[in-house]
Amino acid sequence: MSSKDQSTSQRPGIDPVFHYAIQLLALALLLVWCFYIIQPFISILVWAAVLSTTLFPLHETLKRKLNNRNALSATIITIFLLVAIIGPGVWILTATAGEFKELVEEFRAGELHVPPPPEKVASWPIVGNKVYGLWTEASSSLSATVSNHQEELRPVLLKFFGLIKSAATGILFFAASIIISGVLLAYSKESGAALRNIAVALAGKNGEKMAENAEITVRNVAKGILGVALLQTILAGFGIVLAGIPFAGIWIALCLILAIIQVGILPISIGVIVYIWGAADTTTAILLTIWMLLVGASDNVLKPIVMGKGAPVPMLVIFIGAIGGFILSGIIGLFTGAIVLSLGYNLATKWMNPTNETRSA
Repeated sequence: MSSKDQSTSQRPGIDPVFHYAIQLLALALLLVWCFYIIQPFISILVWAAVLSTTLFPLHETLKRKLNNRNALSATIITIFLLVAIIGPGVWILTATAGEFKELVEEFRAGELHVPPPPEKVASWPIVGNKVYGLWTEASSSLSATVSNHQEELRPVLLKFFGLIKSAATGILFFAASIIISGVLLAYSKESGAALRNIAVALAGKNGEKMAENAEITVRNVAKGILGVALLQTILAGFGIVLAGIPFAGIWIALCLILAIIQVGILPISIGVIVYIWGAADTTTAILLTIWMLLVGASDNVLKPIVMGKGAPVPMLVIFIGAIGGFILSGIIGLFTGAIVLSLGYNLATKWMNPTNETRSA
């Protein structure tokens, strides 16, 4: 026992157990206080860490071509991401808001008309008669239809405005993450060493290996899920915009969400194809149909190739972790879920097969 501990325990009227309990309570309160202070920035910092980890190989390649100018390479990558991702996002958001504003103005001026439905709509299974009747009512008097069904339309409009607000917040959120990721890339050596030290402190001699596995997992998930989803969305959005589909921004955003959660863009593709066959010429309809079907099927080829390349755990583990993480904590859970389940898988295999580690050592 040190002299400090002895002096504490020898103080009259002070119980050492009570003294240490007060110290632990004060430490716990300090940690909780620190957590609440940084809580608003946790998601931004996690996204920045994901981006910097994913882009680190590109940063290293560009840095070598720039004669090891680390800050310049990080700056170029940051500016490129802001222009390539935030720019189109802002354009889609403003275009969608502009289309909706124009639609409202036409409705108020009485210039908005709905064409009557084709007779074949009534033959659709289950919903055909209801859709045909509502469509016919709207084609004869749109204002009366809106007035008669305002209770049903109000929640839809509120969700629409909520979607626009959420998209605007997400753009600002992602822009901040990109800027912070650029700073992390500029100080990649220092930040990487700090993370490895934390991993070793938490997991001992296996910490550095687990940190490497987490790094590989982040890159595989970023490329295999988010990268493929983003590529699909860009391609699908290209076809939607060129074909002149109204409210393109909404359909593009829904394509991205459905692609990330692994549902795929098929529901949006079906709606777009049905609309284009009734509203455009045959050539445009055929071209857009072929394009949307090819884009929708592309993830079946790209995803297994990208996610399975260099994975430290089976692809199924990464996939289940990504989907479970998304259900638990949203988009960022795609990465945290895959990382946690990957590390858990490694711990479980080492616990069940300790002889493999001994032989490798």
